[in-house]
Amino acid sequence: QVQLVESGGGLVQAGDSLRLSCTASGHPFSSRVMGWFRQAPGKEREFIVSITRAGDIAPGAKSVQGRFTISSEKDKNTVYLQMDSLRPEDTAVYYCASGPVFGTTQGLYDYWGQGTQVTVSS
Repeated sequence: QVQLVESGGGLVQAGDSLRLSCTASGHPFSSRVMGWFRQAPGKEREFIVSITRAGDIAPGAKSVQGRFTISSEKDKNTVYLQMDSLRPEDTAVYYCASGPVFGTTQGLYDYWGQGTQVTVSS
């Protein structure tokens, strides 16, 4: 059974940093593409960034480029999202996802975590 478990969300102030973690179990971590998405209230789920098997990074939302960084530790089956210079508009539920091929659309990812809430106050 494949499981993705996110952690690290919380309530922070504008300008602060957070690091989200996503630990995968039940599938070969190194054979999957891992991505981060987020969904703000009343908005569609948005692709943030992904990391491929080879460690190549595919950026998504321009609003987070230069502030959010993805990384992974394959021996821990864990992918991270380092979020710096957080803004109130970054408030959302953040999801980790796993897929067999690279892509920016939700439908290409077949396993999802439960989501972790990030709230940024002004």
